[in-house]
Amino acid sequence: MIYTRYERARIIGARALQISMGAPILVRTTKIDPLEIALAEFAENMVPITVKRPIGDKVEVQ
Repeated sequence: MIYTRYERARIIGARALQISMGAPILVRTTKIDPLEIALAEFAENMVPITVKRPIGDKVEVQ
């Protein structure tokens, strides 16, 4: 899936917030910073967040 830079920033920021609030980490890493962990998860396509885009009069879920 190709995300816009805005979607990418929103996904990584939301996931970093989840991690900082105690959500389980989905990749093996030695990093401590939630933002770095979220970036690692995004790079491995392991972020559990769905993007909904309006397409015409329908909403496409990706």
